[in-house]
Amino acid sequence: MKPVDHPNIPASKIGVLLINLGTPDAAEAGAVRRYLAEFLSDPRVVEIPRLVWKPILHGIILRTRPAKSAHAYQQVWTRDGSPLAAITRAQAEGLEGRFGGGVIVDYAMRYGRPAIADRLAALKDQGCERILLAPLYPQYCAATTATANDAAFAALAGMRWQPAIRTLPPYYDDPAYIDALAVSVRAGLAALDFEPDAVIASFHGMPQRTLELGDPYHCHCRKTARLLSDALGRKLIVTFQSRFGRAKWLEPATDTTLAALPGKGIKRVAIVAPGFAADCVETLEELAIRGRETFLEAGGTDFAALPCLNASEAGLAMTESVIKRELEGWRALP
Repeated sequence: MKPVDHPNIPASKIGVLLINLGTPDAAEAGAVRRYLAEFLSDPRVVEIPRLVWKPILHGIILRTRPAKSAHAYQQVWTRDGSPLAAITRAQAEGLEGRFGGGVIVDYAMRYGRPAIADRLAALKDQGCERILLAPLYPQYCAATTATANDAAFAALAGMRWQPAIRTLPPYYDDPAYIDALAVSVRAGLAALDFEPDAVIASFHGMPQRTLELGDPYHCHCRKTARLLSDALGRKLIVTFQSRFGRAKWLEPATDTTLAALPGKGIKRVAIVAPGFAADCVETLEELAIRGRETFLEAGGTDFAALPCLNASEAGLAMTESVIKRELEGWRALP
């Protein structure tokens, strides 16, 4: 007898879930407070004992920081809302259809919305029995890649019928990634009306302790910068941004480097953020606005913040390449 498909079970599909860090729902203090409360309560992000950290978080940080952060978001907010959310959505839309029929591309945020658990459930409801989790972090870090996977696995723990899961490995040294960065940086430099004395590669900072505990993030960043430098044929100054708190962070710091360069005769600078898959408050406000102010006030004359890969064709083609590799064996891909 010919088998009959169960009427309540849709045809099997494959899901690809792009994951980025997250963003508040609005550029105002209340929304930022809710976002920061979720973000800074993650033990992978702040590795301080809960009994010590909780009073600091709720008694000091969530009382003072939201208004300051809301002002930063207001500087870069768009008609489509948060730049990070809008660009990540555009990346998902740009990848849809590139993997053939039966593959659904969606996106989620580790903190804020759309939530990872919600989008996993949506993919499952659409018949995705196999799902690739794709954290858009080229360099592996426990505070980014691992916590995104943690949230997905926690959601899976509540499912009776779990889909098969794969996770996208870090792609910090992938030739497709380095090539896409080189194409983007060359285009950005060619569009400038000045020739930079130096190009800075600014990566998101992490506490020095994470390196000492075995996190490969610092090494991944350094290798990305070295490979990109080789591809461009020019030396890059590597720095780390977004320090928070009193602990020692990875160095050199982006802000102090920008303040020191004019005194060394480097008056024209371009800066790129290779570790960010999409422009966000850290690139558009911290680098492009505050970084510029720091550099010019120190005596610099020309400053440019180059765009991230975003939903550019080079960026989409690179992401398509690394995702296709991870989908191999699940189906024949075009």
